[in-house]
Amino acid sequence: MNSHAREGWIRSEGLRLRYVEWGDAAAPAIIALHGLRSFAYTWEPVALPLADHVRFIALDQRGRGQSDWDPQRRYHAEHYVRDLEVLAEELGLKRFVMLGHSMGGTNAFVYASQHPQHVAALVIEDMGPGASGSSAGAERIRRELQSTPGHFTSLAEAGAFWRQQRPDISDAALQARVEHSMMTESGGGVVWRHDAEGIAHARLSASPEHLVDLWPHVDALRVPTLLLRGARSDFLSAATAEEVARRNPHIRRVEVDGAGHYVHDDNLPAFQAALNAFLADPALAGWIQGGRA
Repeated sequence: MNSHAREGWIRSEGLRLRYVEWGDAAAPAIIALHGLRSFAYTWEPVALPLADHVRFIALDQRGRGQSDWDPQRRYHAEHYVRDLEVLAEELGLKRFVMLGHSMGGTNAFVYASQHPQHVAALVIEDMGPGASGSSAGAERIRRELQSTPGHFTSLAEAGAFWRQQRPDISDAALQARVEHSMMTESGGGVVWRHDAEGIAHARLSASPEHLVDLWPHVDALRVPTLLLRGARSDFLSAATAEEVARRNPHIRRVEVDGAGHYVHDDNLPAFQAALNAFLADPALAGWIQGGRA
């Protein structure tokens, strides 16, 4: 298995951003985008089984992981999409599959509708119109942003916090979250690796022009699209997921049992099975051929 992770860097809007990739650089590419408070390595368990035949590229979106924090707190879709444009250009990617979870799903929707010539297919994990604005999950996330501690005495305490926030998270996903989203200070104690204050400020004080209406982007899609919803999700409702698939025949909807909003963390085997079946669809044969460098 081609499982060795490689790290690279791009520069976008003055920020130095890291990406992590697995697989042969000449293979068809998938670009994966994490959620609001996540990191590139959240995709490692998804990438590894694909690494023998796919180039899997995960971006630390600005303010997260090893990427620079934005001093102007430009944590909005238009800037994330600009980062994607730079990533695709720098890596010479002409046609690829996009995979996005939550906030990353919004960014993938927007990029795909604006750059249809580059996107061979789209995979969206638990994101849809209205989900980030008025759902119970959106309210939960806003409460978490306001109440999450900025400092912990130890990694064990940080892990206990994550377990309380995400009781269904697998042990492996919890370990990865502590490892990649926390860092130890020189004087002791543990703090967030991502720009917690800046991201919270951008999310909680977003003006109307920063809020994305996803319906036009859903309607504009003309590529095979897989919408994965956690059956226990409080974020993307079953009714909205059903309406998304009804309005656009290019979109197929799959409910993943035993999972909430964080589908690939909560039920990785079912997530992988749905993704593998989608990528094996004959409709994506053109991506396999056109995606090779």
